[in-house]
Amino acid sequence: MRSLALKLLLAFLAISLTGAVFASVLARWITVQEFNRLVMEQAQNNFMAEVTAYYQTRGSWVGATDYFRQKNQAGEQPPRPANPNNPQPPPREPGTRPSSIVPIILIDANGYVIHLVPPYRAGDFVAPEKLMPGIPVIINRKMVGTILAIGSAPPLSASEQQYLERTNQALLFSTLSATMLALLLSIILARTLTKPVRELTGAIRAMARGKLGVAVLVRSRDEIGELTTAFNQMSADLARSNQLRKQMTADIAHDLRTPLTVIGGYIESLRDGVLDANPERFDVMHQEVQHLQHLVEDLRILSLADAGELKLNRQRLAPEILLEQTASAFQPQAAQKQIALQMQCEPGLPEISVDEIRIAQVLGNLMSNALRYTAEGGQIILSARRHANEISLSVADNGAGIAPEALPHIFERFYRADESRQSETESGLGLAITKSLVEAHGGTIAAQSAGAGKGSTFSVRLLS
Repeated sequence: MRSLALKLLLAFLAISLTGAVFASVLARWITVQEFNRLVMEQAQNNFMAEVTAYYQTRGSWVGATDYFRQKNQAGEQPPRPANPNNPQPPPREPGTRPSSIVPIILIDANGYVIHLVPPYRAGDFVAPEKLMPGIPVIINRKMVGTILAIGSAPPLSASEQQYLERTNQALLFSTLSATMLALLLSIILARTLTKPVRELTGAIRAMARGKLGVAVLVRSRDEIGELTTAFNQMSADLARSNQLRKQMTADIAHDLRTPLTVIGGYIESLRDGVLDANPERFDVMHQEVQHLQHLVEDLRILSLADAGELKLNRQRLAPEILLEQTASAFQPQAAQKQIALQMQCEPGLPEISVDEIRIAQVLGNLMSNALRYTAEGGQIILSARRHANEISLSVADNGAGIAPEALPHIFERFYRADESRQSETESGLGLAITKSLVEAHGGTIAAQSAGAGKGSTFSVRLLS
């Protein structure tokens, strides 16, 4: 059985059928029990009326045993001739039960049996403790006897049996109707539950064929809806990752091709004697080689970070020392562009556990970007502050800023928000490497900008 819909259908049907049968059996049992109780109560009430009438007529229980015996036999035997000295009870009415088959005995006030039902005999004594469940016979506020049920309900009459049979037929019809309705609802419910699963299966097969970015309609907010939402997010992420991979491959090819073309052109020209060898041409080739080495090193760092194999030599360092080292390293470049470089460090900051070289690389990349996109006469601020149990290291400038549509993508590999301002010596991996190094330290990095031309702020948060 490989179909989930069929499994659900059979499961729902089995549960529904079991519940319907159990409810039917329970209802029948309760009906029979309550009907027997009703019959017994009716028999007791009839017998109580009968013995009360006898006592009120005679004033005592004298002759009661023979009276009730004859009354029970009146409906089963031909009526005897009337005898004025020994009045006979009237014939039993059709549909009523003989008292002899009603499991009720009559005991007088002294505890002796008057109306007998086997195994009791006339004159048997019944102990007081056995009379406690009985019903007292009270005449003129005086208890003159007790009626006591000694067995189960008497046999049902023909009309009562017919009533129970009709009740059983109704219960059987109800059970069958409930089963058919359960089957119909099970089919609908099974199809409803499995429809999004079938859609997910189809989407997964489409992805296996190379069609990425497939989305499935979310039909509910339950667990299946959450699964569908997660699948759609995964599908979108895979499509984007695939697109980024293709773009990254193209960018790597472009970044490798340009310096290789320059170097190859110079070497070919020098070999053919088209160009003369001089220091300036060798400097150009050397710069292109350095660009290739920088690109290869960036890719190596990213691959190590992706594999979780980037080794960190952690040590406890004060945040102000990291800022001072970064400010000292970039002060000459800032002065050359007439950019004011300031440092703001909150006093009393705790030391942080970092790899000094890697964090210097992080701050260096952020400072390089800030200097590149800040015009002459601008300002760059290096700052360190405490945020709960984290230390925030920030690089803020009042330069070109970042467009809102570019802000979510600036940490992606080879993403260039402004192609026209991209340096030929850049690999396009600086911020991607920065993010990987920060995350390797267990920290986070974020960028903020009010928009193009309004400056930007990059903040690195590390645990103290």
